[in-house]
Amino acid sequence: EWHAALDDLEQREGPLALVVTGSGKFFSNGLDLDRFSEAPDEAGAIVDGVHRLLGRLLVFPAWTVMAINGHAFAAGAMLSATADVRLMRTGRGYWCLPEVDLGLPLTPPMTAAVTARLPATAAAEAMLTARRYGAEEALDRGIVTAVHAEDELLQSAVSEAASMAAKDRSVIADHKQQLFGRAAAICLENQ
Repeated sequence: EWHAALDDLEQREGPLALVVTGSGKFFSNGLDLDRFSEAPDEAGAIVDGVHRLLGRLLVFPAWTVMAINGHAFAAGAMLSATADVRLMRTGRGYWCLPEVDLGLPLTPPMTAAVTARLPATAAAEAMLTARRYGAEEALDRGIVTAVHAEDELLQSAVSEAASMAAKDRSVIADHKQQLFGRAAAICLENQ
């Protein structure tokens, strides 16, 4: 569904920006590891799809904003890292890469997505420690761009997106390729 939505958006003409948010107390808890235990034959294709999604979002030809409304763990945190702007709700939720605690190393595409956008020290700390960052800590580390109260988060994300929607999308696409093309290529390799 993600890929179909991105296909549709990429083909639209005119002003465009993308806002992504979750529902309830979760932005995204990432992949369903229990499902992989029950159906291990599905894991490879799903992880490949996630790699492709991360790559596509890194170079998406429009401004992207993640409104992190709650917990962003594992692949959910990686997903958020691909955006041009990451806004996080104060007072609820953590941003975390727990793979070191789970005994699941990030794949090279996952690492490429995280390290393409986050400050090197923040990416290293998050990947090596599985630290859970509240909104203010995430802001201090440069993991998120700004923090907002729950009742302001989505409107702030929409305002941010609207302020950039009329920018030249072809130039945004070129610049994203220059900035993040290598990381995106790692994510899109073998797809």
